[in-house]
Amino acid sequence: MPTPDRKPLEVLGLYAGHDYTLWGILNSRADVNGDRPFLFFGDTELSWAAFRKQVERTARLLEAHGVKPGDRVGIMAGNSADYVAILFAAATVRAIFIPINPDLIVSETAYILGHARPALLFCAPASRETLRAACESIGAAPPVITLEGALEHVEVPAHGGMAGDTIAAAAPDDTALILYTSGTTGFPKGVMHSQRSIVTAGEYFVERLHLQPEDRMLCVLPFFHINALIYSLFGAVAAGASLVIAPRFSASDFWRLAARSGATQVNIIAAVGRILIRRPRSEFVAGHRIRKLYGAPISADIYHSFQNEFGVPILIEGYGLTEVPGVCSNPFSGPRKIGSFGVPTRHPDPARDYAALRIVDPAGREVGRGSAGELQVRSPIVMQGYYQDPALTEAVFQDGWFRTGDLVRQDDDGYYLFIERQKDIIRRRGENISGAELDQIVGQHPDVQTAATIAVASELGEDDILMAVVPKPATSLTEHLLRQWCEKRMNPAKLPRYIVFVDSLPYTPSHRIAKFQLRRDPDLRGRAVEFPDTVTARPAQPAGNGGSGNHSLQRRER
Repeated sequence: MPTPDRKPLEVLGLYAGHDYTLWGILNSRADVNGDRPFLFFGDTELSWAAFRKQVERTARLLEAHGVKPGDRVGIMAGNSADYVAILFAAATVRAIFIPINPDLIVSETAYILGHARPALLFCAPASRETLRAACESIGAAPPVITLEGALEHVEVPAHGGMAGDTIAAAAPDDTALILYTSGTTGFPKGVMHSQRSIVTAGEYFVERLHLQPEDRMLCVLPFFHINALIYSLFGAVAAGASLVIAPRFSASDFWRLAARSGATQVNIIAAVGRILIRRPRSEFVAGHRIRKLYGAPISADIYHSFQNEFGVPILIEGYGLTEVPGVCSNPFSGPRKIGSFGVPTRHPDPARDYAALRIVDPAGREVGRGSAGELQVRSPIVMQGYYQDPALTEAVFQDGWFRTGDLVRQDDDGYYLFIERQKDIIRRRGENISGAELDQIVGQHPDVQTAATIAVASELGEDDILMAVVPKPATSLTEHLLRQWCEKRMNPAKLPRYIVFVDSLPYTPSHRIAKFQLRRDPDLRGRAVEFPDTVTARPAQPAGNGGSGNHSLQRRER
């Protein structure tokens, strides 16, 4: 049966108004949808009504463990229905949800825990030891609940009981989420979003994809990524649609999962698309029902392969950041331009504000169409700030405009085209990696005088990591020994694919390493020692969806 094609505002109008809290929008959808399915995870199916009960029970669990308004609740696990219930429950008791990448190593986890100081942690069994060691290293001892199976099997202490006014107390401007993302100045920053911001972003995604209650959305990206958490999950919530949750992306099982789940829509990132178009066509299942795909970015070869070979007729490219989700997209009704991330996205209600964009030169002056400059955004969906860092928060705003650090231009039709990042960010398999952070880590090696980490083009799209290193004189350090040293201090996504030893590095007049000159050196990669791609080549991890094509993916939409 074909999916109805209601206008986005008609979709939102199927439900009662709400107060832009997570509990409020959940109630408005559950009251209408009742026993209709909301979440699919493995063999588990949760209706809207059953999920609401699960959130209430999980909220009691949080309160029983002493979680209070403003406390942080962390989770270090793969995707699951429990993950979603904990997020909603934390918002319900006015706590702040913190997703933690389960692929992080102890030192990286310790940084986040030391910065956020969560009052309660949830984890998958595989992450228990990492959390234990990270907590020990910073002298913290929050309770840790291991999700051995379904959350319903976790015992709620007998004295736990939710106060009658707890849910009603939640407010739309309460901070509900802190997402840690790498920056250009070193270690990750905690991006804070309010309940209103999350819910509003979900409504905008209804507009971007013309989502319908009958849609069954497939989520293969991780919930510690803005794309999965804000677009897939809250797009489904806003539309009253269903969400199929994959534990993690498996390339070899992707089309089988799409077919057996009955999914009609999916979100990807460039690395996922490029991996899938390079997989054996024997893995493709022609009976899938996916008709809509959202991605960022979508190259011409991905676009044509999905349309012509995989039978996905509608591909929408967009742009957003962890700090400012859902800024732009190609219009659902067209025209859609390959190679462009489109125009500002609007809310289904045309009377509502939507993102304003401007392109400025280094002096802050707006430039005309066709000229390149930094993209700045003013949006109703914007972070509240960086957690515990008001100075950096102030620095990224200019007269109310968020400074993206991305170099773009606007064509004659008003569509925006991405050129390059001005910031020292390496975009690898959907994850933002700070070059400055890697420089700091490698600089701690006793035989390294200085190092500069830059992005180089990857055969899978996006970037690979090249590290230019000046060794100290008279050392026996080799590229292979340095790589082995890095393997003990970096998670696989951050390991350099290329290491090149150089006699010196170029510097700017202010004595900063001139990485732009390194990027322009056509011979640098050719002189480097190349190592295996640890992200795409590493063995599959048991995750319940099989296959040898599991990949770690995260962070920024573009």
